[in-house]
Amino acid sequence: MHGRPYVLAETNWKAVKDTDFELAVLPWGATEAHNYHLPYNTDVVQCDRIAAEAARIAWESGAKTVVLPTVPFGVNTGQFDIKLDLNLNPSTQLAVLRDICAVLEHQGIRRLLILNGHGGNDFRQMVRELCIQYDLFVCTTDWYRWIDPDLFEEVGDHAGEMETSLMQFFAPEWCLPLSEAGDGHERKFKIGALRDGLAWSQRLWTEATADTGIGDPKASTADKGQRCFEHVSTRLGAFMAELAAADPDDMYE
Repeated sequence: MHGRPYVLAETNWKAVKDTDFELAVLPWGATEAHNYHLPYNTDVVQCDRIAAEAARIAWESGAKTVVLPTVPFGVNTGQFDIKLDLNLNPSTQLAVLRDICAVLEHQGIRRLLILNGHGGNDFRQMVRELCIQYDLFVCTTDWYRWIDPDLFEEVGDHAGEMETSLMQFFAPEWCLPLSEAGDGHERKFKIGALRDGLAWSQRLWTEATADTGIGDPKASTADKGQRCFEHVSTRLGAFMAELAAADPDDMYE
C-alpha cells in the first residue's frame, strides 16, 4: 500500500521526482498542556490532520499540493513555567522559515502556505520579511479561523469545546474522560484595555488559568469534531486549490 502522494512524509522519490508541485503547505503546531484531559500534541494532531485532508481535496481537484512535515514546536513564552511546554522563539521560527523558503525557491516551488494551529504563533510579520527575500508567494492562515462557530455552544480558546471535540474524533484513545477536565475558567487582565483587546500583552498562563485550559469542554462530542473537521478541510481545500492555480506574478485584479 502506497502513501498519500500529497503528504511528503508518506510519499517517495519515485513519485516526487516526476511531480511538478505547485504549492507547499507547512503545518505548524506546538507542544503544550491542554487542560487535564487532552494530550500535549493536540495542536500538532489537529494541524496535521486538517492539512492532509484539505490537501487531499485540493489534489483531487487537480492541484499539485504537498504537505510538509508538521512543525511540533511553537511560541510558548507565556507558558514557560508549565512543565514540558516547549518554546520556540519567533526569531527561531523565522530562521527555520528562511531555510525552507530557500529550498523551495531553489527547487522551483513558488507558493508556500504556512498553516498555523497554535494561538501563540504569529507568522504575519515573518511573511513580510520573507516575501522580499525570496521569489515566492508566501501566505499564512490559522486553520481555526475557518470553523463554523455555530457547531459549538462555546468554541473556547484553548482545550475548550472545539479542540476537545476534534481530539475526541481524531484520537479518543489519548483523551481522558470529560469528568477529568477542568472547567477552563480564564482569569482576565484587570486593566480594561488589555482585557477588552484594545491593547495586547501575552498572557502568563499560570496566572490566567488554573488547569491550562481556557474554555469549558463539557459540551464536547466526537460528532461535533467530525463535522468541524469536514467543514474546515473543505473550505481550506478549496483555498489551496485556488492558491496552487494562481500566478504568483499576477495576484491582483
